[in-house]
Amino acid sequence: MINRVVLVGRLTRDPELRTTGSGISVATFTLAVDRQYANAQGERGADFISCVIWRKAAENFCNFTSKGSLVGIDGRIQTRTYDNKDGQRVYVTEVIVDNFALLESRREREARGQNGGYTPNNNGNFGAPSTNNPQDMGASSAGSAQNEPKDPFAGSGDTIDISDDDLPF
Repeated sequence: MINRVVLVGRLTRDPELRTTGSGISVATFTLAVDRQYANAQGERGADFISCVIWRKAAENFCNFTSKGSLVGIDGRIQTRTYDNKDGQRVYVTEVIVDNFALLESRREREARGQNGGYTPNNNGNFGAPSTNNPQDMGASSAGSAQNEPKDPFAGSGDTIDISDDDLPF
């Protein structure tokens, strides 16, 4: 069976770090992940995914992220149930994080904090990657079509000559 989840999104709040009775660190957070398509008004919805990360990774995650941080996570979906204080059965679905990646620099995160949660880039847009700064063209370029990077070879008139020996496949 395969149970793998890969998500890129922003934290909706600071991660919450706790310690179990046996001294194991565990952090919980919610990741806002943009939906791929816009509605009739041109607005994009988002899904809010509950996530859990354990042990030293949880401590590191809490030390290097905060509300609004752009992160990538890799993990698995897990479901559980419990009875609340009113005797009602509660169903929980969450992502158990195995690995994470920070997808913005400390400088970008601090600039976003100073600008009300948005990072200006070289295009004057907020939050979207710059198309003229190669460092800004990371995993965060999964934005809408208007923010996608332009083809770097468009209009150059040069043809690219690649032999089969140069290809990795």
